[in-house]
Amino acid sequence: MRVVVTTESRFIRTPDGRVWTPTPPDHRFWQRYLSVFDQVRVVARVQDQHEVPAGLLRVDGEAVEVHAVPHYVGPWQYLRRSRHVRRAVEASAGPDDAVILRVPSVLGSALRSARVRHGLPFALEVVGDPWDVFAEGVVQHPLRPLLRRRITERLRQECRTAAAVSYVTEEHLQTRYPTAPGVPVAAVSSVDLPDDAFVTRPRQVVRAAGVAPTVVTVGTLEQMYKGVDTLIEAVALLGDDGVHVRLVHVGQGRYRSRLERLARERGVADRVTFAGWVGPGEPLRERLDRADLFVMPSRTEGLPRALIEAMARGLPAVGTRVGGIPELLTADDTVAPDDPSAMATAIARMLDEPARMSAASARNLTRARQFSRETLIPRRTAFYQSVKDAMGEQRPNATGPLSERPVDAASRTGR
Repeated sequence: MRVVVTTESRFIRTPDGRVWTPTPPDHRFWQRYLSVFDQVRVVARVQDQHEVPAGLLRVDGEAVEVHAVPHYVGPWQYLRRSRHVRRAVEASAGPDDAVILRVPSVLGSALRSARVRHGLPFALEVVGDPWDVFAEGVVQHPLRPLLRRRITERLRQECRTAAAVSYVTEEHLQTRYPTAPGVPVAAVSSVDLPDDAFVTRPRQVVRAAGVAPTVVTVGTLEQMYKGVDTLIEAVALLGDDGVHVRLVHVGQGRYRSRLERLARERGVADRVTFAGWVGPGEPLRERLDRADLFVMPSRTEGLPRALIEAMARGLPAVGTRVGGIPELLTADDTVAPDDPSAMATAIARMLDEPARMSAASARNLTRARQFSRETLIPRRTAFYQSVKDAMGEQRPNATGPLSERPVDAASRTGR
């Protein structure tokens, strides 16, 4: 059986038909579905380019193909291309395919509508929370309040009508977006770290006199939901109190210039480094290993991979009480979002107590090991099997355009 999976990732396609991405999910990520299914079709926005920029990762490959959806960025471009987008999405899956929608997602919701219309089942992987994503201060858009209500209710409806649902959190998303009674449910993170992602032992922290500690954070700057502005404000407040730290941000996006300007305005530009994109694996681990403290100041999260990767390096961490972060860190290591003063206090308390940092290192490393491939692969495989079983049980003799229309060769290759 083939599984069709939607994603909000945006990919690049070269003239030879190959598909690429600057960051995961790449081919290795999509291979996880092959533990149960014979083929994987990834439904995603694809932009054609003549050359592959340096450092990109291959998406398609053995048993994994990409079904291209017209590329767009933002709601206005989507509205202009919505008819073509919906048509491409509906053509991505036939009645004999299993369908897993990674939601919340515009593409996922479009395919879900087509499946419901033709009486076909679908499963979900819930990877984020639109109620938090569209909270005030997270996304700047005139329709934000309306989008928040509509997309949140849509996700609730999707969870109530799905044949099987997996959540990346252990409790948070399940509580807000419950399923119908009797539906197969799993709590399985999208993160599964290889053995070399983990350090062998926790840190024994000893503060060197006269050396400013390094605080590191990782996340996209395409939107402001990672809360990097809050962290810059906290660094400035720490400096006002005589606590000088160096902040390194790893990641890129359109709001970088705005954040650089904020650092200058707050007088901490010489203490804030924007490292840009750093490759996954060893390059990122080296950055983490050089830091003293990891901070995740997000305004919204599912279950953050960056935080888990930092914990696997034995890094003490401070984060906000949003999404799945409280499932990873203790209450003493979390603060409310959008509160620079509370964040500064939490950072200062952690850095001021080497014994506390050592204890946090040990605790974080132990917790991160619960996200090893060895631990998660059996749970994820069991969920995929439940999806396959549910698809077989719930698939009716569908009628209408979706079941009658064969998927042509161009759609199969995404070309």
